[in-house]
Amino acid sequence: MTGNIHIGIGGWTYEPWRGVFYPEGLVQKRELEYAAGKLTSIEINGTYYSTFKPDSWMKWRDETPDGFVFAVKASRYCTNRKVLSEGKDSFDRFLDQGLTALGDKLGPINWQFMATKKFDPVDFEGFLKLLPKEKDGVRLRHALEVRNPTFDTQKFYDLAAKYGCAIVYAEDDEAPEWPRIDQPTADFAYARLMSSREDEPTGMSDAELNATADRLRGWAKRGDVFAYMIAGAKVRNPAAAMALIEWVG
Repeated sequence: MTGNIHIGIGGWTYEPWRGVFYPEGLVQKRELEYAAGKLTSIEINGTYYSTFKPDSWMKWRDETPDGFVFAVKASRYCTNRKVLSEGKDSFDRFLDQGLTALGDKLGPINWQFMATKKFDPVDFEGFLKLLPKEKDGVRLRHALEVRNPTFDTQKFYDLAAKYGCAIVYAEDDEAPEWPRIDQPTADFAYARLMSSREDEPTGMSDAELNATADRLRGWAKRGDVFAYMIAGAKVRNPAAAMALIEWVG
């Protein structure tokens, strides 16, 4: 089995990209359309902070080409809580906002946890039980982005696998204490690559791009891959994502 490799950036509205990634004079309302023509996926970050109306989701679907996929960052109200398993109301609000209007352009949902959230097997399983496999006839795939070293344990890997959730591979040179977990717990892989540098026109050196492309191709042997250039030298991330698309081939 070989999956599709989707590569992109986090969000599409960022003023310093104008004139660097986006052509001079491109109107802001056409930025998503332009970005979707150069990349194969985007992680929607705004959903971490607020909800959007169904019209927004339909607009995003219609402004992107066939085969393009969005990842969606889950609401912080679901993940930034003392007892995760008590968050059903927040889950419902997040999942009911209209994201299934994306249809087959809906990729994984990224559930990101703060670095202070420690692994509690009982509470975390209670959280995982709240994750639906589908909604409105659309498959829901879930990825878990954990930032506390207590999650770097077989117990957590086993729980993620039991519920078919991917563990986000997060690479950030500025946060070496975050665990870099590369475990095959789902039929897809999710990576957030946060190590781009301003002094590299493509954000990463050729050697780094080659090594990353090799890693993505390895993951693709077991299913779809979703990889995003996030944070780091943010101004370079579109160039890094485009270069990675070339390297993957």
